[in-house]
Amino acid sequence: MMLTNEQRDRVAGVLLGAACGDALGVPYEFAARLPDTAVPEMIGGGLGPYAPGEYSDDTQMQVCVAEVAALGGDLRSEAALDGISERFLGWFHGGASDVGQQTSGVLAATARSGGLSRAMREASADLHRKTGRTAGNGSLMRTAIVALPYLADPDGLAEAARLVSALTHFDDLAGDACVLWCAGVRRAVLDGTVDGVREGLDLLPAERRDLWAGWLREAESAPPEWFSPNGFVVPALQAAWSAVTRTATFPDGAVAAVRAGNDTDTVAAIAAALLGARYGASAVPAEWRAQVHGWPGLRADDLVGLARRAAEPAG
Repeated sequence: MMLTNEQRDRVAGVLLGAACGDALGVPYEFAARLPDTAVPEMIGGGLGPYAPGEYSDDTQMQVCVAEVAALGGDLRSEAALDGISERFLGWFHGGASDVGQQTSGVLAATARSGGLSRAMREASADLHRKTGRTAGNGSLMRTAIVALPYLADPDGLAEAARLVSALTHFDDLAGDACVLWCAGVRRAVLDGTVDGVREGLDLLPAERRDLWAGWLREAESAPPEWFSPNGFVVPALQAAWSAVTRTATFPDGAVAAVRAGNDTDTVAAIAAALLGARYGASAVPAEWRAQVHGWPGLRADDLVGLARRAAEPAG
């Protein structure tokens, strides 16, 4: 697909936006919710502790996915899924500053088995069999980048999003959320709207479409803070969707997502990936762009380049 300059700016906004939302939310994760008069800043700290402007595991894991997408292969292939899994394990052992409990359990089990994507999916399924609870927000936070290689193929996008989610999050609800959000990112890149989130309902199994449509309506009718705690993927998506639909600029949406409270960096990373796809990298405040950085030594221009290669790989 040949992209216009405006579309390429919106492509660039996906990973940069997620990283900025993440870094903005890091200092406030699981702390007391910010009062309405306070303005969140990239001051670092949080659970890491993180340096000012440093993003967390939300973006670190998305970078792993983006690196494979930038190679140009089909993310649905076993080779690509192995590549993502290998990078997840490398990050887990050598770069992870903070890892969600569910993701940590799956990656640790995979490492013990010596396997890659197949072993990771089996570990995810085994965890679900044991607990029945694998619909955390940890796959949604990292999956927006999956939309970029599939801008011309919504069905392929849905399949890839679900497969990447299932590496660590077996529950169908986690996969559904990733499909919806990737559909939203795709449409935002193509035409600058967020209509794709609702379009994504058609990509879900018929028996769950009405359920998700109701959850989206709830999010559109209430502020982000109503959907807290948000470690479960449904309120995480609702808080992010509320922040996106109730604001009219990239920074206002990112700030609203942080104000949701609880898992602030994750909700803000989810929301800001879609906001970046809608408004473009050019809408990210210059001071945020100057500050944002993180594993494995990336800054704003690196994130922009990685997202563009994911959408338009060389060769």
